[in-house]
Amino acid sequence: MGCAAIIVASGSSRRMGFDKLAAEICGTPVLVHSVRAFMAAKEITRVIVVCPEERFRLLAGEAFPKPLDRVDGGDQRQDSVANGLAALGPDDLLVAVHDGARPLVRPECIDACIAAARQHGAATLAHAVTDTLKRADAEQFARSSVDRSDLWAMETPQGFRTSLLREAFAVVAERQLAVTDEVSALEAIGVPTKLVTPLFPNPKITVPADIPLATALLK
Repeated sequence: MGCAAIIVASGSSRRMGFDKLAAEICGTPVLVHSVRAFMAAKEITRVIVVCPEERFRLLAGEAFPKPLDRVDGGDQRQDSVANGLAALGPDDLLVAVHDGARPLVRPECIDACIAAARQHGAATLAHAVTDTLKRADAEQFARSSVDRSDLWAMETPQGFRTSLLREAFAVVAERQLAVTDEVSALEAIGVPTKLVTPLFPNPKITVPADIPLATALLK
């Protein structure tokens, strides 16, 4: 069963103040780093980037070894991913959904996630929460602790059988739910997702300070 990648890169970068997908890390745009990683992953057969045409032009100078396509994004994340799924056609295969703003993902970690998805039907890169967590009040004063013993922070890629993800999105649409990742969509149909710990840092570029951090990690 082949595996396609859907790289979601259609966000507005409001918290960044500028296009974070075009921001350069070691001289290369964030989006290019992300696409290169999936092109290098052994499990990936094709890549679909969900983004506007002007952002897709960031990839114009690259000679990629696998098919690369673009589709438009939607109003919400699940709409963007659904557009990518539609481009794959009706066949049941594996799909890896990735945030374009996670440029440091390693090909071997992508392959590990997909291997787990092939075995379990659903898998995601994730890491156990190690920070002390506090619940705050409206004035941002810490009021109580949160047990972190079974808490995990989700990363991407998140890999699934396309039949499962389509079923989950149908339920999400029927219930008018807003989900921030595909694991949440699978929860809506009662399907658990296998957690795969990456061997390397895989941060998401969200605020300007993330750029020098990612640069240091890459170096």
